Amino acid sequence: MAVTKIMVTLTAVGVVMMSIMLPSKAIDTDKVRQLAAKYNVTCVLVFGDSSVDSGNNNRLDTTFKSNFLPYGRDFFGRRPTGRFSDGRLATDFIAEAIGYIKAIPAFLDPELRQQDLVHGVSFASAASGYDDLTANLTNVLALSKQVEYFRQYKIKLSQLVGERKAEEIIKNALTVLSMGTNDFLQNYYMEPIRPKQYTPEEYQNYLISCMFENIKKMRGLGISRLVVVGVPPIGCMPLVKTLMNQETCVEEYNNFSSAFNAKIKAKLSTLRTTLGIRGVYADAYGAVQNAMNNPKLYGLNETSKGCCGTGTIEYGDSCRGSTTCSNASQYVFWDAVHPTEKMYKIIADGAVESFDESLLG
Repeated sequence: MAVTKIMVTLTAVGVVMMSIMLPSKAIDTDKVRQLAAKYNVTCVLVFGDSSVDSGNNNRLDTTFKSNFLPYGRDFFGRRPTGRFSDGRLATDFIAEAIGYIKAIPAFLDPELRQQDLVHGVSFASAASGYDDLTANLTNVLALSKQVEYFRQYKIKLSQLVGERKAEEIIKNALTVLSMGTNDFLQNYYMEPIRPKQYTPEEYQNYLISCMFENIKKMRGLGISRLVVVGVPPIGCMPLVKTLMNQETCVEEYNNFSSAFNAKIKAKLSTLRTTLGIRGVYADAYGAVQNAMNNPKLYGLNETSKGCCGTGTIEYGDSCRGSTTCSNASQYVFWDAVHPTEKMYKIIADGAVESFDESLLG
């Protein structure tokens, strides 16, 4: 499948966390927490890219950071944390709904306290991907390195609560894996190495094999409940539409997203029998399309551009010091790539409502 190259470096993002097919509604917090208690959900552990990085990149020697305003303008205390949004991420809202914390800390945060470990952390790193080369190109944490930090986390947790309790916490944790977009936009369509080795479909298969190998390592460290987020409709990102000089979503890229997501779902269907993991697919593609096609149902007004700057090209460092829209809660996108806190909240509400025995039982 021929795909036009985008000759620009993207801090791509697994744009959203979960599929929602209906407008968001207020979450019954008591019900959610009773469900979490019934199935002994202990915390949320997070692996991925900028969709779920809560500040690990702040500690890395990389340009892929967002620890400056206007990022974080709607976070607690108007504080930029390294999250690529105006406020919190979907994983933060999920953790809050379960009843533990309002924001998941980054594992590399120097202010992380020992007692914070029991409530879960994020190992995610913006600009990362399933392919280690993707992370190496931008000097961020490869998924394999994130898993190694997870191993360190388990050691620290064991020292804090004891080995048996640590095993129980990890076994009953809700683990989220959200990445893949960077592998295509930053790596395969920009760098010469992988295209010489793989056709587009072969590269998708290679990414699936990388994903599976890392999930096996996570399983070896004790996880048993896993949510894997599919890649979003890449062609609908404002930045991609701008670069392709299109006002509507670029279908060629969206079709590629769909094909890769189908491979993720096929692999997840085998996890229970092969690894003993309850694996659930989160339809990021459908979530974004639903919001863009039916904005009024979600309380949104702007779906074509981001809140930062012109909303058509700015993201990451190019958003630094930019003017922003007056009300980000009316926007799907915060910058030209990443969603707003409002969009993440909608996604998280739909995700929590969908939790059932197939994942938690």
